[in-house]
Amino acid sequence: MTDGTDRPHSPQPDPAPGSGGGYGYPPGAIPGGYGAPQPGQPNPYRSEPAPGQGQGQGFGPPPAGPAQPQPQAQPQAAFPAPETFSATPQPDWQALADRTEAEQRKRRLLTFGIGGLVLALVAGGTAWFFLRDSDDPADKPATAVSGSPDPSGGTAESPDPKASEDDSPTVPGEPNLLRDRSGKLAVALGPGASLGELSKRTEVRFKGTPDSYAQGSEAAVDVTRSFTVSTRAYNVAENGSRMAVSQGDGDSYSFELGFEVVNGKKAWVFRVQTGDKGQGATAQQVVADNVDTTRTWALLTGTYDAEKKTIALWVDDKQAGQAQVAGIWAGPGPLQLGRARHHGIWSAAWDGPLDHIRIFDQALGQAQITGMKNDKLDKKTRPTHSWLV
Repeated sequence: MTDGTDRPHSPQPDPAPGSGGGYGYPPGAIPGGYGAPQPGQPNPYRSEPAPGQGQGQGFGPPPAGPAQPQPQAQPQAAFPAPETFSATPQPDWQALADRTEAEQRKRRLLTFGIGGLVLALVAGGTAWFFLRDSDDPADKPATAVSGSPDPSGGTAESPDPKASEDDSPTVPGEPNLLRDRSGKLAVALGPGASLGELSKRTEVRFKGTPDSYAQGSEAAVDVTRSFTVSTRAYNVAENGSRMAVSQGDGDSYSFELGFEVVNGKKAWVFRVQTGDKGQGATAQQVVADNVDTTRTWALLTGTYDAEKKTIALWVDDKQAGQAQVAGIWAGPGPLQLGRARHHGIWSAAWDGPLDHIRIFDQALGQAQITGMKNDKLDKKTRPTHSWLV
């Protein structure tokens, strides 16, 4: 064997005739052979004979000399003969077979026992899983949610991946577009707005910053006709003007619904604009300043009766008041969530979450608003647009 490198070598010439044999010469014709010790030289492959036993035997004929009686030589191998071992007694094959069969029987019994135990554990775990999964989510401990607690009693968790597209709060394939459950008006989330997923609902969350809003592609309300605008709202702010829902992007809003400090008191407010310049003198409003407005859920509903020319504000299912108006200015621009247009600029950024946003093409009354609050709105009263319901 070599280590893979070629080493220099010198070719071996054939020995001259009579010089001691080599490849190609018949055996016995020339004493010695290629590589065999020559007469008179020690044989490295065999030990020297003991004194008195004659000259060592080599590969060539013995040297000339007086013939000595020699015992008949036995052929010898170039390498020592392998050691021989005495035969061992034969085992009792029948006893081994019986022992093997017994061991296999024991292993089968053990395997069946373990398999039965595993099946029992799996069956028990599956039963526990179904029993646990059948629990009402409302009975599970509530988990803290950034923005607001869940008034429905559900827990904050990821939405069910198996939920159908009909239940999705957003347009399929468009996670930043709120899906209109009653019409065809999608609402796009601004950079600072986000969705909060809970076990029973989805809410849209606003941070009270200029980029935290959502906007529809067009107007959702015809303010020249009777309408109702409603949302569940959770306000975090303690001061300022914070509008949950409004419409218009020109010089002024047409209507706005939200929170404001009025005469030093925190209040819910529903306000409409009657003049095209958006002046304070032409705005009409209804205020509820005797209820909790901060860090509590409230169903805010504003109505306009075009026949009676009246606006009204409802908090949960109680009317806070109403006011007479000459009409509502139909300003240009789409529906807005989380902000309102004042004097040609965006302001009144909402701080907190909203859900259950609905628009109706009629002025709802007491029974209908109570049904909406209890999620038992009659089938005849259908919203024209709705989001996150």
